[in-house]
Order: sequence, then C-alpha cells, then structure tokens
Amino acid sequence: MTSRKKAPDNKDLNYALKRAVAEIIVREELIALLHSGKKLRLKEGFDPSAPDIHLGHMVTLRKLRQFQEMGHQIVLIVADWTAQIGDPSGASATRKMLTAEQVKANAETYMNQFFKIVDKEKTEVRWQSEWFGKFDLGDIVRLTSKFTVAQFLARDDFNKRFNEGKPIAITEFLYPLLQAYDSVAVQADVEF
Repeated sequence: MTSRKKAPDNKDLNYALKRAVAEIIVREELIALLHSGKKLRLKEGFDPSAPDIHLGHMVTLRKLRQFQEMGHQIVLIVADWTAQIGDPSGASATRKMLTAEQVKANAETYMNQFFKIVDKEKTEVRWQSEWFGKFDLGDIVRLTSKFTVAQFLARDDFNKRFNEGKPIAITEFLYPLLQAYDSVAVQADVEF
C-alpha cells in the first residue's frame, strides 16, 4: 500500500528546490513527483572511506532533513562495497583499496555523525553488502554488459587519465555501476 501525503505548497517547494541546491538534473520530473502527493524514497549513499564525514556533507544532510520534515522517506546507503574501491571522481591515480574492517569502523562514526542532523527514526539504513554480497560472477557480467568503455571514457576524470597514459583500474569502472545499482536495489524515486 502506497502512502499518500499532501502535496507541498509552492513556497515550500521553491525553498526545497532552490535553497542550497547546485543542480537538479530532471527538475520537471522532480516537481511532478513532489506534487503527486506520493511519499518519495530519497536515496543518499555515503562511502565510509575515512573516519569522519566532512563539512561538505552538511548541505546534503540538511537537505535530507528538510525532505524528512516534508514527510518523505530517506534511504541511507552505507556503501561498504564501493568504499573499499574509493570514489574515482577527480582522482589522478587509482586509490588504495580499504579492507572491509576499515570500512565498517568508518561507517560507525559516519552514522553517529549523520544522525546528529538527519532523524534516525525516519531513515531507512541499508548496506550495499545486502545485495552485492549475493552477487556472483554471472551477475557482474550481466551488469557490466550494459555499458561500454567508451561511456566511461566520456567522463572527464577517466578521459584525462587515459589520455595521459595513467592507469585506470577495472574496479574504478565498476564504482559508478555499483553506485547506480544501489538506486535499483532500494527502489529510489530520487537520488542525492
């Protein structure tokens, strides 16, 4: 059963969509979803690749809290698989892989900090290992078959490293695929 809620008024909607927001990729679709009255599932993933969240996370966390106050469901993805790889965005070299134990320890402090801003009672916490722990080689082959190396090289960070002759690990290509699959796994309506 899908819960319905009152659609936000234009003042609340403008505030939610404009304040502390750099870009909305599908703005009209988001506005339509917000006006639908449907309780939305908003996904935010964190790679616990260090012991603490950083100041830049504050903007996103405050925005998530704002959507919680509007009655929407926040789904926090603890990216325990992709954190081991490390986000390749903006990287000039392959990052050193973390162990599962390092990631788990980091995740504990992340969540303590996360829930100082976002309401824990209104947050669904999911770990990537819930779905990726069940993946086998066939699942990986099927997922990767939907993308090409050319698509990855269209990303500025990969393209620059490729053109400079710097190595790009296959795990770095997997990172955005795994991150995107999170939205499928949790049936997210909106991604942060």
